[in-house]
Amino acid sequence: MSFTITPEKDDDLDLLQITDLSSGIQVRVLPGYGALLHEFSIPLGNRRIQVINNYKNLADLKKNHDSFYKSAKLSPFVCRISEGKYNFEGNSFEFQNKFKDGSAIHGLVADKSFHVKEKKIEHEQASVTLEYHYQKDDPAYPFDYLLQVKYTLKRHGRLYLDTTVKNASPVRLPIADGWHPYFSLEGKVDDWILSFHSRLNLVFDDKLIPSGELVESDKFYSPRLIGTEIFDHCFLLEPDPGIPATTLENPENGLCLRFFPENRYPWLQIYTPEDRKSIAIENLSSAPDCFNNGLGLIILEPGDSQSFSVLYQLEFG
Repeated sequence: MSFTITPEKDDDLDLLQITDLSSGIQVRVLPGYGALLHEFSIPLGNRRIQVINNYKNLADLKKNHDSFYKSAKLSPFVCRISEGKYNFEGNSFEFQNKFKDGSAIHGLVADKSFHVKEKKIEHEQASVTLEYHYQKDDPAYPFDYLLQVKYTLKRHGRLYLDTTVKNASPVRLPIADGWHPYFSLEGKVDDWILSFHSRLNLVFDDKLIPSGELVESDKFYSPRLIGTEIFDHCFLLEPDPGIPATTLENPENGLCLRFFPENRYPWLQIYTPEDRKSIAIENLSSAPDCFNNGLGLIILEPGDSQSFSVLYQLEFG
């Protein structure tokens, strides 16, 4: 057997671990807290490099998750909703749980407990499927929908994150989808090389709400050292299935991470935390505040489903 799926503990976190025995690459997910991606690691020499900046333990997660949202599944909206307010089909809604800037942020499922729907081991891959049934949990989003997240580890360091949402309401609902992982390749962000396949930057106001204007920005269209660059921006990707949408590399240790989002993730949010030990690279189906500006907003009819997928390719050398 080339792959295993095992229950594991990391301090007091209950995890499911997928291991590629041929390469030693491991993936750990946390079903009981947002189905978040806790680990994506590779053995390198006499050490194991973890490329996901995660939480140390449950206390760390509970204390800091609503500030950092590390590896959070973003659903049913992504990033921010201005003032936490939106209108849909003649009705006005306002989220009561808001960030310090007054916006509603990062959806409604980041701390929800997902149940394990399926574990599957095959010759060339292994997968874990997790599910959460959102049932009008928040009065500002009075809809029912099923949310499935599937992690599939394949040979050669390929990790697929597949999401499916199904409208279980008798009415139409607005929805968007995305991920909020922080990646670390050892050392500091300043010394890594970044490129992403976009020449268009979405203009934000001081609360990170889009104006709707796109401006040309091709500084990282070709690989270049991040240096002192500060990111908290959203870019519109140029579709090209033949090349990675984003590449992140540490020339010091030879680690490289390539991102291949399918076309339902056309938006790319990038953020550099102040400690500059990691970088958030967020694949999104819509722009921030899409419930108001409509940029990428999906309207699901009753009973309809929508799927989203991104591949993380971890390479060394």
